[in-house]
Amino acid sequence: MKTVVVIGGGITGLSAMYELQKWKKTNNEEIRLVLIEASHQLGGKIRTVKQQGFVIEAGADSIVSRKMETMSLLEELGMEKDVVYNATGRSFIYTDGKLKLIPADSVFGIPASIESLAKSTLVSAEGKVAALKDFYTQNETFTKNDSIGAFLEQFLGKELVEKQIAPVLSGVYSGNLNELTISSTLPYLIDYKKEHGSIIKGLEANKQKFKGGERKFLSFQNGIGSLIDALEAKLDDVEIFKNTKVNKIEKENSRYIVMLHNEEVIEADYVILSIPNTAAEDLLNDSDLKKEFSGLKNSSLISVYIGFDVPDSVLPADGTGFITAKTDELTCNACTWTSRKWEHTSKSGNLLVRLFYKSSHPAFVSLKEMDQEELLEVALGDIKKGLGINAEPVASEITKWTDQMPNYLITHPKSVQALENIMADTYPGIILAGCSYYGVGIPDCIQNGIDSAQKIIKG
Repeated sequence: MKTVVVIGGGITGLSAMYELQKWKKTNNEEIRLVLIEASHQLGGKIRTVKQQGFVIEAGADSIVSRKMETMSLLEELGMEKDVVYNATGRSFIYTDGKLKLIPADSVFGIPASIESLAKSTLVSAEGKVAALKDFYTQNETFTKNDSIGAFLEQFLGKELVEKQIAPVLSGVYSGNLNELTISSTLPYLIDYKKEHGSIIKGLEANKQKFKGGERKFLSFQNGIGSLIDALEAKLDDVEIFKNTKVNKIEKENSRYIVMLHNEEVIEADYVILSIPNTAAEDLLNDSDLKKEFSGLKNSSLISVYIGFDVPDSVLPADGTGFITAKTDELTCNACTWTSRKWEHTSKSGNLLVRLFYKSSHPAFVSLKEMDQEELLEVALGDIKKGLGINAEPVASEITKWTDQMPNYLITHPKSVQALENIMADTYPGIILAGCSYYGVGIPDCIQNGIDSAQKIIKG
């Protein structure tokens, strides 16, 4: 009997094991399936907490609807009835001591019309004139492998990028725009520039693709964690080990010896490593791989949720959150008005906000050393200054994600390809999987888990 071991019980590992179990049952395969998770619960970066009537997501808080709805997973798990969608609203940028609306007719802060550019309150008249260069200059040098920051500055000017686009785009992709490629962020902008002669005109012509709506993101009545619970409940033909750390993996002929912390040993024909790249590097302990692993970069994030016994109507009407433009004004990088954006998170309608503190902020050096009480005080200070709210919290949840947020830098695809080549030659039965390599969104991770399982199924 062959054995498949999946190390890492996050959404990628669970999806891989779910796919393998379906294949096993459908084809009556004689195969042992083992899932190993180091912590006391499955889910990885997905964890739902309930406090004082609030539904709090300590990790990922939403799923891109258009990607999830093309999959059959929710139907197979019987979760369609539990799906909820985000409320629409406007986003702000906090700058110069006040909240300023991001122009409605924009995509990641990039104007999608000349009117949107003209009406922006975030950019000076000089900055707007500089952005008009986009209409009369051609792209003769940039490819999709070049920096998105350099590309946007070349055609839209430095001020528009720094004051309106970078705060939004850097927030979404967790990195410096000059270190992120066009292909890993907004690859279609190159095509728009070529086809329409202008980034702005291209976005305007394709406006329908980017229109927000109530069905843009989805979650579940009881939180994203219910997806993990549903998957775990389905894995009835899988041996699941929680609180179990893998110390080492060794190759022995055509099989792999998986050594656990309790001195138990599992012999496997295939291993899926759905764990962070740093953990995979430690387990394999291969000098050839270390060089390529070093090309993968991660950042850190501290998430702070605070719930108040005040109605969320105290917030600006039709708003769902803000992004901080200047690091010397607020310590947080962004603030989501969770109870406004997700009605299911606060049945009473009381205010629930989430603040993000990223390692890109100069203050993070001191923040990462703070305990939870100190971090809560910092967050309350940001809420008082940014939102004018000075109330005592009734609930809070603080989570530190240290070196666990992948940054897809310009060299990322090259590093992943090099790792894949070495793995195929040296460790043909071991598959690297997860957001460290192939996409950070939940649907991307699910698909990567399925694809990893299919590699084993197809032999």
